[in-house]
Amino acid sequence: MTESMEDSRLMQQIAERDASALELLYDRYERVVYSFAYRIVGDPMTAEETVQELFLRVWNNAERYDASQGKLTTWMFAITRNIAVDMLRRKSKGAATTAVQNESLAAYADEQTNTEQEVERKWEGTRIREALSQLNRDQQQVIESIYYGGLTQQEVSSRFGIPLGTVKSRVRLAMKQLQKLLADAELQPDAGREGIHP
Repeated sequence: MTESMEDSRLMQQIAERDASALELLYDRYERVVYSFAYRIVGDPMTAEETVQELFLRVWNNAERYDASQGKLTTWMFAITRNIAVDMLRRKSKGAATTAVQNESLAAYADEQTNTEQEVERKWEGTRIREALSQLNRDQQQVIESIYYGGLTQQEVSSRFGIPLGTVKSRVRLAMKQLQKLLADAELQPDAGREGIHP
């Protein structure tokens, strides 16, 4: 069974109010959705809120997904972008960084590139690999297994005999550390706008 068929089946089960199907979908896509949301909003807490809002909408509107109209990830990225843009608008009111946020908002609202390719390019970049090398061994193991090995958090738990809660904890800590390392890298002279917007 292909992943798209599995996705369609999960969405059908979610539409029938199967909470375990939503958990499976969350485990499969939470990491990449979080990465995409963080790229737009630039703040871990807001990115987390965006992810939670996305999966709430998936739960409440699963029956609206039509597999014949495109891949589930495309549908989810579109909703994620809308949520993130709305959050930027709300948070920019009265903020000193309104102009910067509006520029970011416009860039993402008008973006014509394929969102999946954008996320894949981010995770395959050399700066990502360099940042990964600075994580501790346990964090590297789970992140590389998930992002490069294509495993779910549940599969990592089973393969390495690590409790699922520990896997999730390591992923979250590693993501926070990677965000800091990548943010620091973007401040370096060789990581200007050209590198951020290929």
